Amino acid sequence: MKTGTSKALATAALSAVMSALAAGTAGAVSLATLDTAPPRPEVSVPAYAFSDDSSPGSTALVPLVATDVQAQPIAALDVVAKSGGAPAVKPLDDIQFVARATESSREEVAAAQQAIPQLSEPRLKEVAEALVADHTNANEKLSSLAATKGWPVPGPEASTTPPAGSSSADFDSKWLADMIGGHERAAALYRAQAQAGEDKELRKYARDTLPTIERHLAELRSLQK
Repeated sequence: MKTGTSKALATAALSAVMSALAAGTAGAVSLATLDTAPPRPEVSVPAYAFSDDSSPGSTALVPLVATDVQAQPIAALDVVAKSGGAPAVKPLDDIQFVARATESSREEVAAAQQAIPQLSEPRLKEVAEALVADHTNANEKLSSLAATKGWPVPGPEASTTPPAGSSSADFDSKWLADMIGGHERAAALYRAQAQAGEDKELRKYARDTLPTIERHLAELRSLQK
């Protein structure tokens, strides 16, 4: 009995081993079948280089082939002034210009004369004295020209009070700011007249006087702190 039982057990074990081997072979065949699938085509990955953009966070990669492409130049805008060279400020008629220029120049002469004894900066005093001399000379030329044309010239005005702050430490800066503003307005007035005034001789007067006004303006600005 024992011998028969042992033989039966051995037979069953052998059957189990054969079944396992058969299953393994089938799996190997199945895997081999899968491995015979056609290979995928290789994808060519281009080499990359860092872009020239050095701004923070902009280290983007670009294909090297892209660096060979020359950037197309951007056409610059051709900006043409629509004014055709006309002055920025429309000129007054000749009689109005004479009146405005005379009054403006007289005001600056009076302000400079009143400021000279009160200015603490020596260089400002020199500029104020030059203003008095140059503007007085320009006024005399303008009055003479107006007389030959029969144009009226405004009469002298009453003496004006010194600019605000004349008794304080900021008198120099206050006077300087007032003079810069006055010369900016005068320069615009004379520039417009020189470019498009009606009377030829008055245009010449404006052209001849404008450089002096602009020089004064540059000096005043250079002293402003």
